[in-house]
Amino acid sequence: MPKFTAKDVQALRKATGVGMMDAKNALVECEGDMDQAKELLREQGLADAKKRAGRDANEGTVGYYIHQPSGYPTVGVIVELASETDFVAKSPEFQQMARDLAMHIAASQPRWVRIEDIPAEVVEHEKSMIAREAIASGKPEKIIDRIVEGRLRSFYQERVLYEQDFIKTEQYEGKVGRMVTELAATMGENVSVRKFARLAVGEEEA
Repeated sequence: MPKFTAKDVQALRKATGVGMMDAKNALVECEGDMDQAKELLREQGLADAKKRAGRDANEGTVGYYIHQPSGYPTVGVIVELASETDFVAKSPEFQQMARDLAMHIAASQPRWVRIEDIPAEVVEHEKSMIAREAIASGKPEKIIDRIVEGRLRSFYQERVLYEQDFIKTEQYEGKVGRMVTELAATMGENVSVRKFARLAVGEEEA
C-alpha cells in the first residue's frame, strides 16, 4: 500500500511545479517521505537543467539596480539574464531573479560571470603571485601547490559571479550559479547570465 495520498501528490506538485506522474513516482521512490521526494525532484531538475545548458537561449530580460544611499545614485548595475523563450522571460520568477542578481552584483562586485570567462593570463598571474607570497613567507615548497589551489578558489569566490554566495540569504542560501541552475530546473529550459556591467562613482575599473 502507498504511504501517501492524492492530497500528498497535489501538495508535492504545488511545491515543486512538476507533473502529477513525476510527483507520484517521487513519492513512491521515497516511500511517501515528502521532504525526500522534494529533494529527489530538485536533484532530477538540476540534472535536466545541466543537460539543457548547451541549448540556445536568445530570449531573456535585463535586470537593473540603482544604489542611492544618500538620495542620489552612486552605483548602477545592469545584467542580462537569458532564456530560451519569451514566455519564461516574462514570468514573475524570472523577472525577480534578474532584479536580485543586479542587486547582488552591486553589493558583491564580481568581475566575471563564470570561471571560464577569466582570461588565462589573469589566472596565471594570480597563481604566480600566490606562489611568490607563499615562498616569501617561508612555506615549505611541497605545500605550495595546495596553497595556490586553495587561494585560487578564494579568488574565484570573490570575483566570479557564479562562485559567489548569494547575498540575500533569507531568500536563498548557496552559490549564485546554483541558484540560476535551480531556476532553469523550475522553468524547464536553459537559463543563464549572459553578461553584466557595474558602474560606481569614484571606483577605478578593476
